[in-house]
Amino acid sequence: MQQNNVYQVLVNAANQWPEHPAVYDDFGTLTFSGLYEEAEVLKQQLISRGIGEGQAVGIMARNGRNFIVGIFAVLGTGACVMPMSHQLKRDELDEQIKHAALHFILDDLSGIDPMGSTDLIALKNGQIRVAVTTNPNIVFAPHVDNPAFMRFTSGTTGTAKGVIISHQSAIERIEGANTSLNLGPDDTVIWVLPIAYHFVVSILLYVRYGAAIAITKDFLPQSIIESINRFNGTLLYASPMQIRLMARAEEKIAIPSMKNVISTSAAISEDVCVEFYETYGIPVSQAYGIIEIGLPIINFAKSKEFPNAVGYALQDYDVAILDDNNQPVEDGESGHLAIKGKGMFDAYLNPPLTRDEVTKNGYFLTADFARKQTDGLIIVEGRQKSVINVSGNKVFPEEVEGILETRQEIEQAKISGVPHPIMGQIIQAEVVLKAGETINVEEVLTYCRKRLSTYKVPQRIVVVQELEMTKTGKLVR
Repeated sequence: MQQNNVYQVLVNAANQWPEHPAVYDDFGTLTFSGLYEEAEVLKQQLISRGIGEGQAVGIMARNGRNFIVGIFAVLGTGACVMPMSHQLKRDELDEQIKHAALHFILDDLSGIDPMGSTDLIALKNGQIRVAVTTNPNIVFAPHVDNPAFMRFTSGTTGTAKGVIISHQSAIERIEGANTSLNLGPDDTVIWVLPIAYHFVVSILLYVRYGAAIAITKDFLPQSIIESINRFNGTLLYASPMQIRLMARAEEKIAIPSMKNVISTSAAISEDVCVEFYETYGIPVSQAYGIIEIGLPIINFAKSKEFPNAVGYALQDYDVAILDDNNQPVEDGESGHLAIKGKGMFDAYLNPPLTRDEVTKNGYFLTADFARKQTDGLIIVEGRQKSVINVSGNKVFPEEVEGILETRQEIEQAKISGVPHPIMGQIIQAEVVLKAGETINVEEVLTYCRKRLSTYKVPQRIVVVQELEMTKTGKLVR
């Protein structure tokens, strides 16, 4: 194994903190030396089955130590790993195998049977099943040097692009992120997100710097709070949904060990941030994470004063706000968010484009609209593809949703554009009400008119039982 293989991160952690807790989960406590030993045994088993460099391996499992063990084991073989959700259905899995050109699938038997394989490897707590796909002769990503991780940007077909990160880039991005996170062996991270969608600038980073990972049994408020107080959690890394549930939990329990709460995956409303702070005395810091770059922006400095901001660029990153001609706009003006810095992605799988072919003057164009204040504080306004055009005026759904969610009776809102023969589009709101609440539509519209430009005010409000969410906690638009 090469020294620049991410597996070396685990080896180093086991040598530096052998008896320090690495993972707390349903099976108990796993130390760094224990994590390494389990990964090493599985790695050798995988190598004996022909897994190695030039191949891609998908792994699907429940949140827990075995998922982490499996990912490190695959990386140790020299193969590229693609973490996958154990909740995938047959058609979804088949599409991912096809479009990612996976050679093997590993799973913990918690989801569907990938290929009808009976090849089982015993772990200390469970089993890993190994299945060979129908792509044995395909060389994985020949345009990428030393690939480590791969994940799709969205979906598995159409315009979806597999993002490939090399071992070197993975190391660079976790080092860049920890200049702000400052995590170390005295920290315990409370883990509530799907490992299938969050690993590099999270699990890998925590192992690199000796922080323990406490994996909650679910994302219900009582489970999260119980884990925080049981394991003296110092960092909660969660989605807006989980933070909202905690802020509005019926039973309010103090979490004195908690130092930082980071919201990621999607925009979080200012109202939820205020509620959380009033309940727990801890400000919610938004972070801007993106698979092509990592975690280049975090709002630790002004999370209380500006909870709607994603923060300041970390020291190893440069952020620019550009116009349609890729020229910088004035401070305070809205434009395209562009970022460059350490640990950027190495290539797309499909189409096979390298980083240099995708970036503009070294910057990656994120497809988000944002503005930057004179002091460098960055506020993301919305996704380029979700912007609604009302008579030539741009409406960012996130802004209107944030206003609606400040209403006492509204639990969650989703804004969309509905075609209109004269105005192009008009604004429609779908809202989920809090338990026991009713809605007076005219009151809500009056409330919006006082806080939003006329063209941003919803023309329709529809009450729904729930809003469809992605597996990473984002609204499906």
